[in-house]
Amino acid sequence: MLASATPEMRRATLEALSENAALALPWLFEFWALPHQSPPPGDWRTWAVLGGRGAGKTRTGAEWLRAQVEGPGPRDPGRVRHAALVGETHDQAREVMVMGESGVMSCCPPDRRPRWEATRRRLVWPNGAVVEVYSAHDPEALRGPQFEAIWLDELAKWPRARDAWDMAQFTLRSGRDPRQVITTTPRATPVLREILASPDTVITRAPTEANRANLAGSFLDAVRARYGGTRLGRQELDGELLWEADGALWSTALLEGLRLDEAPPLDRIVVAVDPPVTGGPGSDACGIVVVGAVLTGGPAEWRAVVLADRSVESASPSRWGEAAVAAFHEFRADRLVAEVNQGGDLVATLLRQIDPGLPFRGVRARRGKALRAEPVAALYEQGRVRHLRDARGGLAPLEEQMCQMTRAGFQGRGSPDRLDALVWALTDLMLDPAAAWLRPRLRSL
Repeated sequence: MLASATPEMRRATLEALSENAALALPWLFEFWALPHQSPPPGDWRTWAVLGGRGAGKTRTGAEWLRAQVEGPGPRDPGRVRHAALVGETHDQAREVMVMGESGVMSCCPPDRRPRWEATRRRLVWPNGAVVEVYSAHDPEALRGPQFEAIWLDELAKWPRARDAWDMAQFTLRSGRDPRQVITTTPRATPVLREILASPDTVITRAPTEANRANLAGSFLDAVRARYGGTRLGRQELDGELLWEADGALWSTALLEGLRLDEAPPLDRIVVAVDPPVTGGPGSDACGIVVVGAVLTGGPAEWRAVVLADRSVESASPSRWGEAAVAAFHEFRADRLVAEVNQGGDLVATLLRQIDPGLPFRGVRARRGKALRAEPVAALYEQGRVRHLRDARGGLAPLEEQMCQMTRAGFQGRGSPDRLDALVWALTDLMLDPAAAWLRPRLRSL
């Protein structure tokens, strides 16, 4: 309430505080905490704090642990007498969770600050509470002890996350209401997905922007400019849990290595469309993807750049048709390619009603989506396709579908409409021309 008051009201309230109250104010996290840093109400066992880089996750974990072990006075007992910290390694647990700028030692006022016993890897509070520090690299070390509270940091990137998590669960068995907090930038690891799906887990999410007041403005501007609209940005800045299917044809790491700041001069540009079976509310999206290519030399030298994703959700045929034609003119494309398995000649008729002179090619799918996608994925593995970094509107939804397509089929929800459009565009620009280029040469052998 004080934060939303007028400057005069804030000044009057602060000036009315006693000297002791004013000195204590910086250490009252309840006063300063952002909404995502406050423990949620309810009868939960696990609180998962998912946030972007710099969102204040470490401070949240440290303050929660402090609130568990501290009592009303420095030597008064708290709710918890024996707790644990688990980091990826001992060094990271010590440098980030214990000694870091937002770690436990920095959060505690002088009269409540614990003693760090390095040889025993533990913190001891003035009231006798003990917090032991563990490494996720050594899950077996968690056999034997028992705790009333645990703070686990960056669980999503632990190499042995499953083993460490399981061992930690067996230790959380002391006290009247044992609880644990996970603070992590989300990654769609199997163990994290299971934790989040558990009925006794509550979830708090926060983007990096939520902690803007405590971050350098130049940092936010730089990372947003570079990673905004990408899968990596959604994960690392927005704190979104992005699923990458096991055995996916594309990976986030692969796509992040193929970013391009500016497209080169392009020989051809194609807009590809994957129309939905039905139109209107509740229908699949209409995939509309724009791709350009540099066609010089033999097929092995050809390169492509994904320029934009102009897909539209739950659109009527007239709306997605207008969006596709608009993309064609916006990028001065050479051709519009559309799958006609469902609509047949109606797709061409619809598009030419909007633009009678539209250069159009209808294509028919004779193989499954995964089989059509595999040769396109091979182009990416060869480094022959790039994604424009600052594509207006972002390529993240398209890339999410790419990372959910496996050889066994699409593992995401609904239809991979954006990916289908991408496949048609790259087939038209690179795979079909390459086949035409090679065919006469093979005959002459």
